[in-house]
Amino acid sequence: MQTRSHMPDRKPHAPPPPYEAARSDRPTSAAGTLERPAGKHDPYAAFRFPFFRFYTTGNLISVIGRLMFMVAVEWEIYARTHSATALGLVGLMIALPVVLLSLIAGHVADRFPRKKIVLVTQALSAICSLALAFVSWQHLAIPNWPFLQKGNHFLSGVASIFERHPYYHFDDLSIPLIYLILFVSATGRTFGWAARSSYFPQLVPRDAFANAVTWNSSVFQIGSVVGPALGGLLIVRAGFPFIYMVDAICAMSFFLLVLPIRSSDRGTSSERNAWRSLKEGIRFVLSKKVILATITLDMFAVLLGGATALLPIFADQILHCGPIGLGWLRAAPGIGAFIMALLIAYLPPMKHAGKTLLWCVTGFGGATLIFGLSRHLWLSLAMLFLTGVFDSVSVVVRHTLLQLLTPDTMRGRISAVNNIFIGTSNELGALESGLTAALFGPVVSVVAGGVGTILVVLGVSWIWPETRKIGALDKNLR
Repeated sequence: MQTRSHMPDRKPHAPPPPYEAARSDRPTSAAGTLERPAGKHDPYAAFRFPFFRFYTTGNLISVIGRLMFMVAVEWEIYARTHSATALGLVGLMIALPVVLLSLIAGHVADRFPRKKIVLVTQALSAICSLALAFVSWQHLAIPNWPFLQKGNHFLSGVASIFERHPYYHFDDLSIPLIYLILFVSATGRTFGWAARSSYFPQLVPRDAFANAVTWNSSVFQIGSVVGPALGGLLIVRAGFPFIYMVDAICAMSFFLLVLPIRSSDRGTSSERNAWRSLKEGIRFVLSKKVILATITLDMFAVLLGGATALLPIFADQILHCGPIGLGWLRAAPGIGAFIMALLIAYLPPMKHAGKTLLWCVTGFGGATLIFGLSRHLWLSLAMLFLTGVFDSVSVVVRHTLLQLLTPDTMRGRISAVNNIFIGTSNELGALESGLTAALFGPVVSVVAGGVGTILVVLGVSWIWPETRKIGALDKNLR
């Protein structure tokens, strides 16, 4: 495992980093760096830094809006097509830019100011949400343009390969436009994700970073609870266009909260050859067996064990709980993950992070399997809750290892490589689940995914035995 790199001595009159200047009331070392009382665990360490608070508040608002958006898109697509394949294609439209552009996005994040990239991509996200609001509002008045007819004909042809019932239909001209807007929005978010992942570590000092990762995960899980639950309610009360407009407002709120953050970030990579730069990022990940193992474990667990894409079908055909029930089904993993993230933040660092990770991914697969067999709403909610609990541990372990073992000059590229594995696993998992559900039914799709997840844990544990030996995260990173 790579040893922890040491920061060069700061020049006597060099301006302190933003996180240090913001907390001048706290004790400092001779070098001017912040210190916390030795041996005392501070569960709120990251929140001592105002720029982290700005960023985290904006991120929370953005996540709430985005997950409201996803609940609305999935229900709208399913309501207008009654096709499991159509739900899978939503994942494909979001995954394609990640697969095609993530490495380029990582290179850009290492060459240009990351804050500016975050701001530009948030503005693009808001524009796409407004465009989708207009398309949804005017979907019955969309002109009968030939390319939209051809788009629906193509989508219907794809669905006919997999669907085993005659009730699906692609006759609403808004469907091809929705997929197009999702693709453009996902393209912007691919560049934004690489920049945000490499910008985030600069908001706090290194010794508070693991705590910042935990709270960042908690913030995402809060959004994962509030966003879907609110989205399901607003589908009934306000309609799809209103939800898309709210998402646009949330994206711009993040823009405004990031804007005042002072940063000296200029993009730290001196490598101008994009392909050579990208190969360096891939080579680094492949050389770190612990990182490669945790990324592989998380990727295949989500790819095989994710039931999220099929929740509209379960809500409509199996659990009969409608869009409000769909919102709570989407929120249940977030509730579990948030509670678990809080426990991780308050408790001392895990002493056996590797074994804990393997057991939690196994639990994720088992809970997914039981969810697929459930016919009761309360049991389904409980199993989704447990998937969130188990997944939260995986996120904290993987992200902490990835960021703290990565040199700052390569964070954009490494985040991009990670995004290809992890960022696409949800969406490609949605495609796999949708196509499998179209062929064999939603229950078989989810149950097989749960079994597959457990088999992946056994495979990773055998191929990379180092994973079982990961101890306390703070000790592994020194």
